[in-house]
Amino acid sequence: MNSLRASQRLRFLVPSLQKKPSFVPPVKFYNHLGLSLLKKLSFPDAKFDLYFLGYDAPGAVSHGKNLWDREGLIELTHNYGTENDPEYKINNGNVEPYRGFGHTCISVDNIQAACQRIEDAGYKFQKKLTDGKMRHIAFALDPDGYWVEIIGQRPVEETEGVRETDLGTYRMNHTMIRVKDAERSLEFYREVMGMKLFRTHEAKEAGFNLYFLGYEGEQGAVVEGGDTAKREGLLELTWNYGTEKEEGFSYHDGNKGPQGFGHICVSVDSLEKACERFEGLGVSWKKRLTDGRMKNVAFVLDPDGYWVEIVQNERFADKANF
Repeated sequence: MNSLRASQRLRFLVPSLQKKPSFVPPVKFYNHLGLSLLKKLSFPDAKFDLYFLGYDAPGAVSHGKNLWDREGLIELTHNYGTENDPEYKINNGNVEPYRGFGHTCISVDNIQAACQRIEDAGYKFQKKLTDGKMRHIAFALDPDGYWVEIIGQRPVEETEGVRETDLGTYRMNHTMIRVKDAERSLEFYREVMGMKLFRTHEAKEAGFNLYFLGYEGEQGAVVEGGDTAKREGLLELTWNYGTEKEEGFSYHDGNKGPQGFGHICVSVDSLEKACERFEGLGVSWKKRLTDGRMKNVAFVLDPDGYWVEIVQNERFADKANF
């Protein structure tokens, strides 16, 4: 399989988040952000359900497409019984010593109005627009304490005083994970996973860099350093200076206890050929296609041990994944 063609046909789909409570509060929260419940998959024998949410308004990037051909989704995983277990705690990825995953992010038309709407509904914030020095971003908290970054599609100066917001313009913009070694992670996501580096933000005084990667797909190319706020399905890598030199340093992958973030997911034109290519590149596997009962998914490990799920894009197949 030609690697360039593969990268053009890949889709960055979802961050997967473990959820504890009854599913009404989490789904209701994400519905309030404009995301629609597109599909629910139940696995009663394995005692878990999966909920896939995404933007599907007429103007949405992936409107009307099948689940596995979309540019940006959120997958919520509910393990039966956790809502009744007082000992089960969700790891949101931002508390030591379990830092790793950072947040999901939505972009909105008028950020002041969008944040006010969320606050008026009674939802909590990790950071309001008016908090701290960074007055152009906010972080809402979902019912399990996961951070949802909110960014504007236009400069905050242009939307000051606007009182309305249109959910149909919102985008599931990116998922952020922290990485130990920026060079190794960039090489993996660009050379192995076929992503493009769209934008780099250097915060030298604060001691970190941000890298935004994704697939061009139907959204088209982005000039490196260009605006990415209106895109969907990006991956943000956060590198804190010096971690690559710390012996024994590692980030929590979200799948060890305490659980939280599960994985990101990429869909491909040919699942078998993609896995053959990954095998030839010498990737580390969490699950090969031939492992276990589920022969329609594989999991690759990135340099920090984060799981990357690989699934078939149904647009290039003659059968459904599930």
